[in-house]
Amino acid sequence: MNFTYLKGNVMDNFKTGDLVSLKSGGPKMTVFGPSSNLGPSNRVRCQWFAGKKLEHGDFMPDSLMPVKNDDSE
Repeated sequence: MNFTYLKGNVMDNFKTGDLVSLKSGGPKMTVFGPSSNLGPSNRVRCQWFAGKKLEHGDFMPDSLMPVKNDDSE
């Protein structure tokens, strides 16, 4: 396993507003910032829409990859 995400700031590779998706697939998500669940975190909080409902989740940085903004959808 690669635990390089534990070194430094979890947001070193992401900034608020970045478009990402899970490496395993799924919807395009927007980086909201570091997860704020009960103190310091090594996860990235992301938001996305499921239909009209705004969803969010906290993800390990190594599970995310940047995606291009394709406005044609």
